[in-house]
Amino acid sequence: MSKVLFVMTGVDYWTLADGTRHPTGYWAEEFVVPFETLKAGGHEIVVATPGGVVPAVDQASLAPEVNGGQGTADRRAGVIAASTELNNPIKLELAQLADYDAVFYPGGHGPMEDLAVDATSGALLVATLESGKPLGVVCHAPAALLAATRSDGTNAFAGYRLTGFTDAEETQAGLADKAKWLLQQRLVAFGADFVEAAAWTPNVVVDRNLVTGQNPASSAGVAEELLKKLA
Repeated sequence: MSKVLFVMTGVDYWTLADGTRHPTGYWAEEFVVPFETLKAGGHEIVVATPGGVVPAVDQASLAPEVNGGQGTADRRAGVIAASTELNNPIKLELAQLADYDAVFYPGGHGPMEDLAVDATSGALLVATLESGKPLGVVCHAPAALLAATRSDGTNAFAGYRLTGFTDAEETQAGLADKAKWLLQQRLVAFGADFVEAAAWTPNVVVDRNLVTGQNPASSAGVAEELLKKLA
């Protein structure tokens, strides 16, 4: 059995370009699907957030229309409510990579607010990448990669093939014109080799020990790739 660290946003909002706060947090599917997949594979999960706050689920991610129906939405809400790991997170500042066999970052717009500028998370990402341990990042969570800078100022993920929530998807979600910045543009700007698939379709990109997923529909694929690397 391996031990997997889930690094999650600690905020329930995303500050838009006009200064207003868009209610958000983590996206339910992006936590629940990998959580259940890895647990079913026999792996232990520890959740960490900045300051050790209990992560907030984006309520929009529990709507039936984004979960394939009310039944799945209710089941995922039940997993979230019952998860002792999720409801008893450790402080990210105290997490030690040596204690874990893999690291996973679920998305939601929350990481755009806090993990994108979190130096502790950035250092953990650099260390995980360099360690060779599996690292999974999905949807908006690649925003955290923006903080993964080395001492020389370069980004540790420059040159890696990866993906994340696309500009097209943000536009179709109705938030692109309200955002301070767009994830795809920022990832390309630091030198990532961004791999874009059609909006809302599953897209999982593996480059060495890095596994990234484009959107919520990619959560299952990212989890399966992590399982393979932990086998």
